[in-house]
Amino acid sequence: MSDGLRGKRVMVTGGSGFLGSFVVERLKKRGCSDILVPGSGEYDFVNMDKVIKAYDDFKPEVVIHLAAKVGGIGANRKYPGSFFYDNLMMGVQLMEIGRRRGIEKFVAIGTICAYPKFTPVPFKEDDLWIGYPEETNAPYGLAKKMLLVQSQAYRQEYGFNSIYLMPVNLYGPRDNFDPESSHVIPALIKKCIEAVKAGNQEMVVWGSGSATREFLYADDCAEGILLATEKYNGAEPVNLGSCHEISIKDLVVILARLTGFTGNIVWDSTKPDGQPRRSLDTARAQESFGFKASTGFEDGLKATIDWYRRRQLT
Repeated sequence: MSDGLRGKRVMVTGGSGFLGSFVVERLKKRGCSDILVPGSGEYDFVNMDKVIKAYDDFKPEVVIHLAAKVGGIGANRKYPGSFFYDNLMMGVQLMEIGRRRGIEKFVAIGTICAYPKFTPVPFKEDDLWIGYPEETNAPYGLAKKMLLVQSQAYRQEYGFNSIYLMPVNLYGPRDNFDPESSHVIPALIKKCIEAVKAGNQEMVVWGSGSATREFLYADDCAEGILLATEKYNGAEPVNLGSCHEISIKDLVVILARLTGFTGNIVWDSTKPDGQPRRSLDTARAQESFGFKASTGFEDGLKATIDWYRRRQLT
């Protein structure tokens, strides 16, 4: 695929979602005019008949599989069964039918939650199998991890060209701000802004604040995915990250400052922290297809806060 994606029929599952919207925009900028985005209402990929229908209707040459059932710690603890089953079945069936149809390439988007709970930091792809994932998100992480097993097995037996990418925690405009299912940055932005509006002098945050995370701006992630789609044809998994690790406590301090919250922050240590540390080694992505994140963390946070505030006014 050295000639890029121009002229290719590219199906982006989850293309109308958070990350997917940025991937579709960047595909258009690359001159890819035949972009296929199956609607989640008509194409439920947990159902094999709907997977077959999508391939029949769209006849893609390349599939970028972004569709997923996702959420924060609370949602993962509440729905472990459905998070496991839905994510496993969507990915396995989409890759299997893609193989049968002889598509040129399948791009599987995994998750950083696939890593073991106590992975040495920074996380290196070669350490992916040294232990069990953090318990609160293990069902989701393992379901997505099976796509790597499938990808490598299909490459070995069928010569099928599929790749597996693992983005770190994403954030940015258009993120999910629903408190029942949102991830940490949108959840904290919403909490800070609502506390400011209400004039609260105290804000309660889950956990101890000691856990660390790495965050990747969604538009940067989209660029990484497309660079890999164009240039990477290897069997090994690849991290996509920003190389910037920050504690949740420090993150809350920054968000409070950017949103104008000046009250006290109270940590509810009865709630889980999740994985103790999360930071990626991104050398493979840079060496294999030239990806390096370009958005500064505070710049990305400001853009996300501004987008959320504008949406609140509409």
